[in-house]
Amino acid sequence: MDFGRSKSKFQEVPETEVTFADVAGADQAKLELQEVVDFLKNPDKLPLGRPPGTGKTLLALAVAGEAGVPFFSCAASEFVELFVGVGASRVRDLFEKAKAKASCIVFIDEIDAVGRQRGAGFGGGNDEREQTINQLLTEMDGFSGNSWVIVLAATNRPDVLDAALLRPGRFDRQVTVDRSDVAGRVKILQVHSRGKALAKDVDFEKIARRTPGFTGADLQNLMNEAAGHALVGALMPEYDPVAKISIIPRGQAGGLIFFAPSEERLESGLYSKSYLENQMAIALGGRVAEEVIFGEENVTTGASNDFMQVSRVARQMVERFGFSKKIGQVAIGGPGGNPFLGQQMSSQKDYSMATADVVDAEVRELVEKAYSRAKQIITTHIDILHRLAQLLIEKETVDGEEFMSLFIDGKAELFVA
Repeated sequence: MDFGRSKSKFQEVPETEVTFADVAGADQAKLELQEVVDFLKNPDKLPLGRPPGTGKTLLALAVAGEAGVPFFSCAASEFVELFVGVGASRVRDLFEKAKAKASCIVFIDEIDAVGRQRGAGFGGGNDEREQTINQLLTEMDGFSGNSWVIVLAATNRPDVLDAALLRPGRFDRQVTVDRSDVAGRVKILQVHSRGKALAKDVDFEKIARRTPGFTGADLQNLMNEAAGHALVGALMPEYDPVAKISIIPRGQAGGLIFFAPSEERLESGLYSKSYLENQMAIALGGRVAEEVIFGEENVTTGASNDFMQVSRVARQMVERFGFSKKIGQVAIGGPGGNPFLGQQMSSQKDYSMATADVVDAEVRELVEKAYSRAKQIITTHIDILHRLAQLLIEKETVDGEEFMSLFIDGKAELFVA
């Protein structure tokens, strides 16, 4: 049984392959962290704070790369388990490993998962999370003057951290990693384009000025999300061809995909069951692309509107269009009520709770099926996703013909049932 062992990832110096040159748009934070590199022999503990996606984890890796020391990394949430005492045991194990490899850096991501203000738990100050933070404080207090271990931590919520964590001798310096300005976003785009062939007319400054408030993660996600929608759309049978893909923000949308419906469909206004199923899969392509590229833990809120669209279509298929075998060829949940209330509030549910459970289950099944189809397409054609994302970096807007040229024969032949 190894419940008490730390799940931290260990990297020797050559394997980090990240230096300050790889971190763009965070000049002030790099300047402050350079002191940590210069004075590594004088142990210190340092928290990195501020918005998600700004490069806190990358900065921690860069410090290790610049200083040429081993790097331990873990997520604070990995400390706490169901069993009492596991968190404290894992903290002890992590610091024992770190001291054995000194000089080294210990990086704890999302420190607020265990480092929140104590006394707010249901255990009266004795819950597992609070035992874990108490052990962390003990370990940091136990560093001697020649322990040669630097502790870095990252959080998006520095305001909720326990005051004891921030006192002198523990995390006694805070480095703020803010969102990049225009110049910073230009540097971020330049870093992401290294080693890639770019068109001669690529204007990074133009792209940067059109993406105010975007972090490095936002810029990367924007391209992959747009590419995911387009890729799934191109590989769906009997669906409208892709006309244009753009990552230029419009209103609340970070980017848009334009499809060219046929004249027949526009005139009739009729949609088949397969068409609506394809529409849902395409809408979910952006979230799927984020998950495949960055992992489940790093997806963003960018797909919130897509989820609303998919949920609405799936519910209409079940309640209004007769596309559910369990509900049958009936229309239920018709509109009505006070016209001044919102659409959801004014909708009358003219069916029982038992039927409502069936409707919800059918809606969920439709959405999950659409998500699986989108994921199968993107994982099968991940190379095209990467090429399209790179093309969007270069040009911001790609027309349908140029997009289809990314396929070997210029046509999208693979359809997923």
